[in-house]
Amino acid sequence: ENMQKYSAEMLGTFVLTFFGCGAAAIAGGTLGTLGIALAFGLSIVAMAYVIGNISGCHINPAVSFGFFLTGKMDAKDLCGYILAQFAGAMLAALFLAIIINSAVYLGGLEMTGLGTNGYGPASAIGLPANSAFIVEIVLTAVFVLVVLAVSDGEKTSTIAGIVIGLTLAFVHIMGIPLTGTSVNPARSFGPALVMGGKALAQVWLFLLAPMVGAAAAAFMWKGFKTTK
Repeated sequence: ENMQKYSAEMLGTFVLTFFGCGAAAIAGGTLGTLGIALAFGLSIVAMAYVIGNISGCHINPAVSFGFFLTGKMDAKDLCGYILAQFAGAMLAALFLAIIINSAVYLGGLEMTGLGTNGYGPASAIGLPANSAFIVEIVLTAVFVLVVLAVSDGEKTSTIAGIVIGLTLAFVHIMGIPLTGTSVNPARSFGPALVMGGKALAQVWLFLLAPMVGAAAAAFMWKGFKTTK
């Protein structure tokens, strides 16, 4: 049962990273911010209805951390989920790199960026590291708070995938020009590892800030539950 859940999380994170980062890297100039945001959001919607009943479709270490902090997940599953999520993201980034490097007219990894996140010169608007850290905390807190809320009861369970996917999309609409939008350490680490260089040097922020945002969301959600 545990291996089923971990395998589902690996698959889900693979799909999210492959299609979301792939849209940004391969067709970002055509799709624009809205198109890339929808690619990430629709990936969540699709996977929610494929693996939701198996693993809950976290496909994001920050989401799993939020569930852990609210008592909905134990430490063993938290570790298993996170390892599976990172594995799925790294595999997706490797597949994307093979595709991009074999395409004659894409210009290789450096030209496409592989959907990596960044701050300073690597940000579309030159956002400095301290501001990028705050942005990622806020965006992740909003996203994880929505996930915790819609996953909390049977009334919203049937529409949870759609709500979460749309939330991820609107979070990306705001965040893409700022940091490329992480809100997901696994999705950031996979492409950064394959890209190396500046992307890998900056990935620490996109590993740490989303986890801080998830902790903030868990704290808020527990507070809301207490007042009910």
